[in-house]
Amino acid sequence: MSFKLFKFHPTIEAAVQALGYEEPTPIQSQCIPLILQGHDVMGMAQTGTGKTAAFGLPILQKLMEGPRKRVRALIVAPTRELAEQIHEAIDQLGRKTKLKSVTVYGGVKQNPQVRKLQEGAEIVVACPGRLLDLMDQGVIDLSHMEVLVLDEADRMFDMGFMPDVRKILKRIPAKRQTLLFSATIPDEIRHLAREVLHNPVTVQVGLAAPVSTVSHALYPVEQHLKTALLSKILDRTDTDSVLVFTRTKDRATRVAKHLKKAGFPVTSLQGDLSQSQRQESLSGFRNGKYRILVATDIAARGLDISRISHVINYDMPDTVDAYTHRIGRTGRAERTGDAFTFVTREDRAFVWAIENVLGEQIERRTLEDFDYAAPLRESSGRGGRQGFGGRDRSAQANTQPMRRELSSFASAQASTGSTGGARKVTLFSTPRSRSRRARSVR
Repeated sequence: MSFKLFKFHPTIEAAVQALGYEEPTPIQSQCIPLILQGHDVMGMAQTGTGKTAAFGLPILQKLMEGPRKRVRALIVAPTRELAEQIHEAIDQLGRKTKLKSVTVYGGVKQNPQVRKLQEGAEIVVACPGRLLDLMDQGVIDLSHMEVLVLDEADRMFDMGFMPDVRKILKRIPAKRQTLLFSATIPDEIRHLAREVLHNPVTVQVGLAAPVSTVSHALYPVEQHLKTALLSKILDRTDTDSVLVFTRTKDRATRVAKHLKKAGFPVTSLQGDLSQSQRQESLSGFRNGKYRILVATDIAARGLDISRISHVINYDMPDTVDAYTHRIGRTGRAERTGDAFTFVTREDRAFVWAIENVLGEQIERRTLEDFDYAAPLRESSGRGGRQGFGGRDRSAQANTQPMRRELSSFASAQASTGSTGGARKVTLFSTPRSRSRRARSVR
């Protein structure tokens, strides 16, 4: 199938060709005709499937006819990064159409955004909070809006934006075309879809499960040794770009600082950074200036970053869905990828939940010459942080059983003289894991 079959305006078709698009992706081939025909659509697809072009191209086609310099399409996204990414994609696809797109989000001064709106724009890509602020101030007119896109709807729900989204929905024209895209469809999103979509057509591409092109591995380790283990893995593994996920903003910053001090080309991405800092980090990671990006879950959804060969979960995510979205940053566009996850004793129930979704046991690995029995180092740092991993004093209990298990296994592997570098390891001492031990060390 060719993009020419959609019969886009020549200026749009020229942009598609200039970008090197040859054949539409599954989500594009299914959604574009439906949107061009005016249907409401509920699309289920992961990031990296070409979703932005799936709604961006037909919106541009629709806006080629009709009045200019008034907001006719509104795209609502959960994060600033995703809003910028959508805006950039639409700018590229519509570069010769003279249609203008404006981003609206918080964390930056609103005056430049207001000026661009006053100059006239046909497309607004917005985050809910700042959009409501501008609506309350009367500086954005949505009375002529024809198309509404709710992108990453499940993420907006997770981030608590649904009350704001509902307020926006009450203040925009009821007569419109509505497109809702979500990687997963929990009950809350189904309820929202029933409220805002009129006779929608549902398009589903892939399942909300970890992609089959990703290889999974677990690295059992104590919390205070995580950063040392991360450094050793990064030093020994042949990687392209690596995305490292941490649970907290502070930890992302500290891990990135340690890796930078060790000589790795690394940057970080977390919510306390200014918008310019966040854009610099993303741009540098995309263009290869930085090989490693240490981030919180802000990078787990929505961001379309290619060339990621490895995802490393420095901290275990909170849900299986979050694990799916994190590791979905690699193994994309039919490429293969690797997902490494550092696990502690406290993570065992979650490990079983992931294995249940995968339908198989995940390989346990350890590095032969890594000292899993290294003691917890005292630190003069503030807040009782200790060692590389930032372990709190209150978390020191019950570490010895795992330390003995890991150190004895590492010693056994070292004594074999193997040069494989990474081998299977028992995760923790339970009846289930002990029954697997013979298989694990064979």
